Amino acid sequence: MKKSKLDKILIIQTASIGDVVLATPVVEKLGVFFPGARLDFLVKKGIEGLLKSNPHLNKVLVWDKAGNKYSNLWNLIQKIRHEKYDCVINLQRFASSGLITVSSGAKIKLGFNKNPFSLFFTKSVKHVISGTKAKSKHEIERNLSVIDYITDDNHQFPIRLYPTQTDFARVSQYKTIRFICLAPTSLWFTKQFPAEKWIEFLTAIDEDLYVYFLGSTKDYQACDKMIKKSGHKNSLNLSGKLSFMESAALMKDAVMNYVNDSAPLHFASAMNAPVTAIFCSTIPDFGFGPLSENSAVVEASVKLTCKPCGLHGFMQCPEKHFKCALKIKKEQLLDRLQQKVY
Repeated sequence: MKKSKLDKILIIQTASIGDVVLATPVVEKLGVFFPGARLDFLVKKGIEGLLKSNPHLNKVLVWDKAGNKYSNLWNLIQKIRHEKYDCVINLQRFASSGLITVSSGAKIKLGFNKNPFSLFFTKSVKHVISGTKAKSKHEIERNLSVIDYITDDNHQFPIRLYPTQTDFARVSQYKTIRFICLAPTSLWFTKQFPAEKWIEFLTAIDEDLYVYFLGSTKDYQACDKMIKKSGHKNSLNLSGKLSFMESAALMKDAVMNYVNDSAPLHFASAMNAPVTAIFCSTIPDFGFGPLSENSAVVEASVKLTCKPCGLHGFMQCPEKHFKCALKIKKEQLLDRLQQKVY
């Protein structure tokens, strides 16, 4: 089934911030194939700001998972059924999203075959994370394969966020000098470049180069400690002070963005911003690497039989040594700063 007339389409991705950003190529492609269709997107509460100004989207639906999760799920299903979507595209592999999909009443239901409800989808596709370069696909390619059924097999569509003029204006005050951005934290310990290694890097760069720390309110204290211990006089802690879109707008014009294998990496890709992505316990061959034109992956140069130790990371190193992070040298980060910065 190709190029069908579809007037109302719903995309579902209620997982993490990064997962929603990696779903944006699907929005871009649907906007090309169905320019007159109404495209809606379902996310979990707290992430809707990522899509607020996407020109292809009509509405962003929100599922509040924090309180009365299943009651809210039932109400959401009723709301979606009332909308009478022609097509529901499920980019998750969780049972809850599968239930929403099969209960939607849509005539076309698309998703991954790992979803417990995929048997009831119109078409499901494989989601393979091989971890080997020969077979590896990027996550955006995997997502785009879900809509091959209603479009085509071209997976060359961009990952994109749309900060507004207001977003750019609010961070313009930070752009009067040359700067780099650091997003030093992560939900998972083994995905996070250690604080002492960030401090080592900060003490090695020119004091006149401004450094902006990005993160959530929960990251503020950790970032503050790094700044104080490094003694870098032109570091500014912006954790919790910028919205998603303001952070993306700031990253766009940075000399370099230093990130872990986490959501800010995908912000940089979506803005085609220069980025250095530090992979500790995970590997880019899982399909979550940077896509910016000026991008590089930094990993420990030593061969470790224990890496990767898992897809998502752990709260502590299973081998108790954390060499995948501690063996990364500050020179690998410094090399990504162009000489003209100094």
